Amino acid sequence: MAMARAERADLAGFLDMLRPEQWDAPSLCSGWRVRDVVAHVISYEEHGTADFVKRFARARLRPRHLNDVALADYSHRSPEALLEFLHSHLEPRGATARFGGGVGLVDGLIHHQDIRRPLGMPRTIPTERLLYALPFAVTAPPLRGFWTARGVRLIATDLDWTRGKGPEARGTAEALLMTMAGRREAVRELVGPGATILQNRLVFTPT
Repeated sequence: MAMARAERADLAGFLDMLRPEQWDAPSLCSGWRVRDVVAHVISYEEHGTADFVKRFARARLRPRHLNDVALADYSHRSPEALLEFLHSHLEPRGATARFGGGVGLVDGLIHHQDIRRPLGMPRTIPTERLLYALPFAVTAPPLRGFWTARGVRLIATDLDWTRGKGPEARGTAEALLMTMAGRREAVRELVGPGATILQNRLVFTPT
């Protein structure tokens, strides 16, 4: 939970610096602008099981549309309102507080990068957050990291982490995390025979 709060504080501090036009810039999430990604990050706050069931019904029981339904509840807010909400919800509540804040940490970390990468504004992610997020991304059903990385050995080149068997794919821990989250831009940064497998695998995978 402490890492989730720190990650959100870092994200909020970064968003504080963005110019108005950057809020409307595209993110790595297909069809979503920066402001849409921020709205998504907060769209599960203070929403429990009952709200989840209602949203799932509005999505006509299609899991892939659940995020769109949740986003619709917050997409009307201005960047200033979204930022104010984020600043007042640095500690995850509701669905994002699950796994001791693990959901909020990993979701926030990945979407932070979804915003920074297209804007060309990289950062150094604290090692302890990456070491938690990498195995979480493998097992978390919404991310499908296990399916994406099946049959490939992932090797981080900047910290002590590996997983899987098969042809090797080497890269930074951040690039490996974003690859498991289905981001094609990140998989292009990996090297090795396993990287080619992952690149081919993600060609037709929606982000």
